[in-house]
Amino acid sequence: MMGKRHLKEVFQRLKADTAAPGEMAKSVDFSVFSVLVTGSNQGIGLGLVKRFLELPCPPKWVFATTLDLEGEETKELRELACKCPNLVVLQLDVTKLESIQAAVKEVQKCVGEGGLTILYNNAGIWDTNDLQTENAKDMMRVYSVNTIGPLQMSQAFLPLLKKAARRSPCQGLSSSKAAVINMSSIAGSIELMAHWDQSQVIGYRCAKAALNMLTKCQSLEYPADGIMTVAIHPGIINTARNPFWEISMEESTRGIMTVLSKLREEDNGTFLDWLGRPVPW
Repeated sequence: MMGKRHLKEVFQRLKADTAAPGEMAKSVDFSVFSVLVTGSNQGIGLGLVKRFLELPCPPKWVFATTLDLEGEETKELRELACKCPNLVVLQLDVTKLESIQAAVKEVQKCVGEGGLTILYNNAGIWDTNDLQTENAKDMMRVYSVNTIGPLQMSQAFLPLLKKAARRSPCQGLSSSKAAVINMSSIAGSIELMAHWDQSQVIGYRCAKAALNMLTKCQSLEYPADGIMTVAIHPGIINTARNPFWEISMEESTRGIMTVLSKLREEDNGTFLDWLGRPVPW
């Protein structure tokens, strides 16, 4: 296991490098027909939706999802949809199959034979339980959103991802052809065990480690249909709740967009950070 001093140096280096992604992302330009980002009424999800809409050639369809279409936390997303005709806001609970299937039908109506280019499994939750307080109920709740949710979403949207891959003129695997992007976390890295002394968050760590394994499994199965799968650590975002921050929301989402634009066949099945650097499993 990585020692405290070494781990601290790693995070200091990551923080020092964060000027680059914002600068690089300003010139990001890649073609995406359609994209769906789960859990996008706030936070990183909302930031990613904005980045896609800001592309020089934005997707024809951007699908953003929220648990509550009328909730206060969805207000900014609703206002954004009023300004952007290519943005569709969907109600979605990734833990409920009927909700997922309803979302599939709505997306199908819009994209038709064009399919879904990128499924970005961003929705996630966490709790603060440690080894003494973790329990079955809380752990299952975190797993249902962070691990089972991405599995069920990928299964349900696979036919639309296949359509996008078949119609794409791109050779090899890329995010412009068809991709499943799973939002992971450095907390799921078994080798790093980042910030263990400060925050154990057992259920969250285990769920993200399981999501990483799901990513690897998908990366072995989906390429036959022209679909790539990648896990991304977005960085530790500067929020009032987060004492370990590395970067701002804008730096994270702009960096991720740069990474997405550069994904190629050799990146299939990898675990990358917001700067495109490999994260230890």
